[in-house]
Order: sequence, then C-alpha cells, then structure tokens
Amino acid sequence: MIRKVRVRYPPSPTGFCHVGTARMALLNFLFAKKHGGAIVFRVEDTDKERGKEEYEDDIVASFKWLGLSWDEFYRQSERTEVYRGAIKKLIDAGKAYVSEEESKKEPGEKVRVVRLRNPGTRITFVDIIRGEISFDTTELGDFTIARSLEAPLYHLSVVVDDEAMGITHIIRGEDHISNTPRQILIQEALGYSRPQYAHYPLHLGADRSKLSKRKGDVAIRDYRAKGYLPEALRNYLAILGWTPPSGREILTLDEMTAEFDLTDVHKSGAVFDIEKLRWFNREYLLRLSEDTFQKESMTKLQEALTARDVEWDEKIASSLAPILRERISTWGDIHTLVGEGEFDYFFTNPHIDPTLVPGKNSDVETATKHLTKVKDVLSALSVKEFANAEGIKTSVWEYATKEGRGAVLWPLRYALTGRERSPDPFIVAAVIGREAVLERIDMAKEALRKP
Repeated sequence: MIRKVRVRYPPSPTGFCHVGTARMALLNFLFAKKHGGAIVFRVEDTDKERGKEEYEDDIVASFKWLGLSWDEFYRQSERTEVYRGAIKKLIDAGKAYVSEEESKKEPGEKVRVVRLRNPGTRITFVDIIRGEISFDTTELGDFTIARSLEAPLYHLSVVVDDEAMGITHIIRGEDHISNTPRQILIQEALGYSRPQYAHYPLHLGADRSKLSKRKGDVAIRDYRAKGYLPEALRNYLAILGWTPPSGREILTLDEMTAEFDLTDVHKSGAVFDIEKLRWFNREYLLRLSEDTFQKESMTKLQEALTARDVEWDEKIASSLAPILRERISTWGDIHTLVGEGEFDYFFTNPHIDPTLVPGKNSDVETATKHLTKVKDVLSALSVKEFANAEGIKTSVWEYATKEGRGAVLWPLRYALTGRERSPDPFIVAAVIGREAVLERIDMAKEALRKP
C-alpha cells in the first residue's frame, strides 16, 4: 500500500523567520501539493533559553504572507508525555541507558543523561536529490538522546514526532545530512518506519559563504518592510537552486506546483542575488493593474513625503504613478527616492544654483536667451494643452533642435527640478502645470541675473 505523502515544516522559534526557513517550507509545500499530500506545521520549541513566542508568531505570519498553508499544527512543548514514553521504551528494551556524567554547564556537578546503545552498524539511505549516502556509525559512540528521563534532545523528539505524525518525506537543507544516521539509529531502536530523505543544497551569500540566521540570511519581515511583494519573493526562492522543466522564471504558485520535482533540484548551492530578487519584484510590480499600482504607490508616496515634511498635493501625486512605475523595483524604493529629494520638485519650487543652470553646453547669456524663448513658446499653450507631455515637447522641439537640444533642454530641466538627474522635463512640466512651469523659468532667469 502506498502511503499518502506527508511532510513537515519544523521551524525552531529562536529567531525571526529567515529566508532559509521560508525556502525549506516552500519546497515542502510544493512537493506535498504536487502529490496531493498533507503538511504538518510542527514548532520545535524545546529550546527554552532562546525560544520566544514572538518568533513563533513571526514564522506563522511569514508563511501566511508567502501563501504557504498547512493541514495540522503542533508544538513540541505540548508533547512531553509522548517523548517520555519513548525514552522509557528504549531503556526498558535495553537499547538506551541512564549515564551519570559531569555537567557541562556546572563543572563539579553530576547530571543523569540518557544515551542510546549504538550497535555501530553501517547506515545507508537513498537521498532523493543526492543518491545513495552511507555512514559508519561506530564513530558516533553511544550518543545522548535526552538530558534526563523528562527532557528529550532534538534527535529523539523529531524521530518520535515524525513517526507519530506519519511523515513520509523529510525535505531539508544539506546541513542536516550529518543528523540523519543518528535519527535512523533511533528509528531502528524504536522499531519505526524510515521516511524518505531529500537534502537540498543551502543557498549562499554573494561571497559563496553559507548564510545563517546570524550571518546575512535576512528575515522575511525585513523584505516585507522593504516593499517586496510576497509573490516575487516566493517565486525567487522557488527557482533558487531549482530549474523548472519549462525553463520559465516567472511562475504562479499553481504553475510551480505543477512543474516541481525534487529530482530537478540542483546538487550545488545557488547564490542569493539581491539584484535578481529586485528584478523579480519589478516584474511582479509591472504585472499589477493600473488601479492597484496607483492605489498602493500613492499610499507609499504620501507616507514618504509626509515624513519629509513635503506638503501633499493629491492632483500632482496622482500624475506620478507612471513615473514611479518606470523607476522602482520595490515599494521601498519610493521611500528611498523621496528621502533623497527625488520628488520634492513636483510639490514645491526647487532651490536653484545659478552655476548649474547653463549646463555644459551653454553660458549664462545663452541659457537666459533659451529660457526666455522657451517661456514665450510655452506661454502660448493653453492649460489644457499643458496637460499633455507630448504636446509640450512638440511646441519646443523645433527650436531645441535648431539651437542644440542640450543647450536648450538642460536649462529647462534644471529650472523645473533643481536637479541634475530627473524625469523628462516635458513630463515634469505636464505634472506641475503651466503656472508652475512659467514661474520656475522666471526664477531660473532671476538666479542667472545675480552676480
């Protein structure tokens, strides 16, 4: 009889949910859903010194944000009786024993621990990703499985839980390969069935070093705060070390599930590339409907401008959505750009440095002449004509082409924005309107007149 696929998310709540934990959960999710299986969320909260409820809450919230669900939920701290029964069973069968030893924490004090009688056999298992793996367990000796008759250690509790919860497949990072022989020995001592194992390579930092909670493996909550979309982060984590048979990079959760197979997971570690993640996020932003992008971008823009004490103008702000869509890769980029003063000039007159108005292709006298001519041309446009960037461009393009586009358009750009880098001056003009444009050209000419 073929057992129904059952996998587990076994996070330890000793820190906020980091990328490695999320990737583990995602791979288990895809495998279980592909095979119509069940997912057990098991909080391994036996570390009383480092474990915190807020970390558990964060892990749960992060999984939900990424769209990862589960069918059953347990906490190891609520299962101590089950572990005690397993310890007693092993001791009664002579497969484990109580050993009095010196405390590692309190030198001079004696503690009673429980050790498994290691038969010293050779353990071999077939890893779905890596193939056959063998260990000579003699070197492990009689290893500790419980601090006392009441307090199981990691290896014992996970083995007991995996059996009790009917786990058929253990999908986890390669750093757990060395744990496998100990856990198989415990399984055999208890007469349990052996689940199938799949150990995937860990993802690496830019320097190809292993990431961890303490070294660069950023928490999911941080990506969320920086304005990444859950769909984008989930998609990137999925293809980090896995190539879908279709070769596509952008996939929905259903599409990932349909294509996923553990045998397609790479055998070498993939580098976590933040620029690639930003590319994914931009792709997902571009796929948002105009209404959704408009609503969300305006919320972020108002928050950022308010923090900068820039007066909010709803009409002007609503015209900036296309510019934002063109320039950002994450929602957080809006806060970054606003913090650098990138959008101040849309809402308030810029500070003008007269030495920068002429640019590289002109001098004060020529720049003044060009600004005067451009103002005359733009003054002839109606307010309605000013609402269209292309119409503004058409009105001055012949003159700019004749006199030199750099010499004409640079003073106009700088007069409108006060910045050396900005969106197209015609777009800026259409957003801020006819009155503001003419006023700013006059301000730039006045700055040029000052010694």
